[in-house]
Amino acid sequence: MDFVAARKVMVDSQVRVNDVTNRVLHAAMGSVERERFCAPERAFSAYADVMPEITADRRLMLPRDMGKLLEGAEAKAGEKALVVVGPYAAAVLAKMGLNVTVQDSNPDVFAVTGEALADYGVETVVAPLTEVSGEGYDVIVSEAAVPARQDAWIAALAPNGRLVVVERTGPAGKAVLYVKGEEAVSRRELFDAAPDILGELAPAPAFAL
Repeated sequence: MDFVAARKVMVDSQVRVNDVTNRVLHAAMGSVERERFCAPERAFSAYADVMPEITADRRLMLPRDMGKLLEGAEAKAGEKALVVVGPYAAAVLAKMGLNVTVQDSNPDVFAVTGEALADYGVETVVAPLTEVSGEGYDVIVSEAAVPARQDAWIAALAPNGRLVVVERTGPAGKAVLYVKGEEAVSRRELFDAAPDILGELAPAPAFAL
């Protein structure tokens, strides 16, 4: 399979046409080898309009959704970024010139993607998703959806830092942008999306007598 040609088609037919206008992002997505960030037996589907499997409980985000999410983050070269559950997004941000750490609670993800992440200069951390590795991030991104606002992630942002993530509790969700101001946090909805929900972040059930 000609992955180089498939990569160009992905950017042209799934990313550019969906109001993603950042040319630096186009170039990064057109360069990063997405096939290295999914299970080897799923490499053939890396550039299709699907979410290919990384491990049994992790999949890549749709190219269209990830492009729109990263554009919403307004990431800039030299910024410090954390990607939660998103090895491909981490590599794309690194290609854009950011200093990137990717965190996941499942070490099997890095067994699949670790070599590629190292090639792109991305630091990897295995830790529970409720605990953020580090602080002072300019950008935090997740390729998977969360069932509710993640205050621990927002707390790890630097002043004027941005968190982009899909919030989803049902069949569809909303990609949202949080911006951490000096005294408050703003929230803006960006677009509809439905990546897999991180079940480990679901609130504990409450029981009433």
